[in-house]
Amino acid sequence: MDDIRDKFSVMISKEEVERRIKELAEEISRDYKGKSIHMICILKGGVYFMTLLSKQISEDIPVSLDFMSVSSYGNEMKSSGIVKIEKDLDEPLAGKDVLIVEDIIDSGRTLYYLLGILKDRKPSSIKLCTLLDKPDRREREVEVNYTGFVIEDRFVLGCGMDYQQYYRNLPYIAVVDS
Repeated sequence: MDDIRDKFSVMISKEEVERRIKELAEEISRDYKGKSIHMICILKGGVYFMTLLSKQISEDIPVSLDFMSVSSYGNEMKSSGIVKIEKDLDEPLAGKDVLIVEDIIDSGRTLYYLLGILKDRKPSSIKLCTLLDKPDRREREVEVNYTGFVIEDRFVLGCGMDYQQYYRNLPYIAVVDS
């Protein structure tokens, strides 16, 4: 593993991340009042964000969790454009209010494909929540209902995002300087 610790700096502090997640949870709690939420985490990076987010949602709202792993990269550094479901959901979606939780959205290609698959499973509603959004990289339009931070097109890690599977555990968002 390359040691890149000397090449990254804090982009969004731990305190800013925590504050924004709390604000997102308050907004989601208002929008889902009187309903339950079936949260779907897109693995691996989304698990950090979903854990923090779900703990901040109002206790009056029942929350269930499920996990999905998808890939469009295989062993390549560039997306192939072909999405492969590596781990499917454990629960059916019919009749549920679904909230997909992602760590970061850039090209939108994987989520565009995934949303089509999940909508075919007949949930009552389906919304999308992301910690980070890079709209400058968008190739496929996806409706993002809840966004933590909009960022420029930079390589970031921390809060679930990684470099060669490492640094996901950073409590802040770091930008890697080239």
